[in-house]
Amino acid sequence: MANKWVKIAGAAALALVVLLLVVLVAKWMRGLPAVQSFMADYPGHSPLPPEAPVGIPSWLGWQHFLNMFFLVLIIRSGWLVRSTARPSAHWTRSNSRRIRTRNPPKKISLDLWFHLTLDAFWMANGVVFYVLIFATGQWLRLVPTRWDVFPNAISTGIQYASLNWPTDDGWVNYNSLQVLAYGVTVFVAAPLAIVTGLRMSGAWPRDLARLNKAYPIEVARAIHFPVMLYFVLFIIVHVTLVLATGALRNLNHMYAARDDDGWAGFWYFAASLVVVVGAWVAARPVLLRPVASLMGKVSR
Repeated sequence: MANKWVKIAGAAALALVVLLLVVLVAKWMRGLPAVQSFMADYPGHSPLPPEAPVGIPSWLGWQHFLNMFFLVLIIRSGWLVRSTARPSAHWTRSNSRRIRTRNPPKKISLDLWFHLTLDAFWMANGVVFYVLIFATGQWLRLVPTRWDVFPNAISTGIQYASLNWPTDDGWVNYNSLQVLAYGVTVFVAAPLAIVTGLRMSGAWPRDLARLNKAYPIEVARAIHFPVMLYFVLFIIVHVTLVLATGALRNLNHMYAARDDDGWAGFWYFAASLVVVVGAWVAARPVLLRPVASLMGKVSR
């Protein structure tokens, strides 16, 4: 145990040194005439199409909370699936005779059952999210529509790294680095997590030899874990920047659908944290077993 904490402390110290070097290099770069000229040409924002909506609707706040809720628990349960050598309980689904013949039930750990159940709710919420962003035009705020988004994103990255925060107005237009990060998260990372997780699950058809050869399970496993690490990194960076670059205004955007510096968004955020932490604590085998037994057989 002591050796484990030594490794964690060493990794934290190394990360701090790397972060310090990044800040120093970024500050040095900002003093170069060429970089100053580049940042004057590309201040960090790419113009939106004229039809792009202004503001953040209230339903997006609920979607933000639900995505956070499911993602945190999915990451937790996924890590338990990966790291637990001897699960405390197993679950076997209850099937009709026809389904059982084609795809026999497989005993899985209770952690994996919880992980897959959360995945199903997260995907259902994702369908609602996709429908709403395309129906309301909010997708225009998440998808790059101009090539200058890339140099603007570099400019924004230098500003963040030098600790001289860019001037943002997320109510009207995200900065270019946010656009790329949100777009990758919504339209690349999330679908990758789903298609690789589905390939690894018991719901994947085992009798389609040609499909399984074209998409082997080893490929899904090689992609799924790095995608989880991406989500962990995204959450850490996202939360840090939200709190460091105008916490009250950012939280009002995200949770209260308001563009001001009031405290409403903060209290909604605090309440959402209580719910997430409560779910994290409650997600124990003693509470999961009765729920899982409603959908199958639970065995120790």
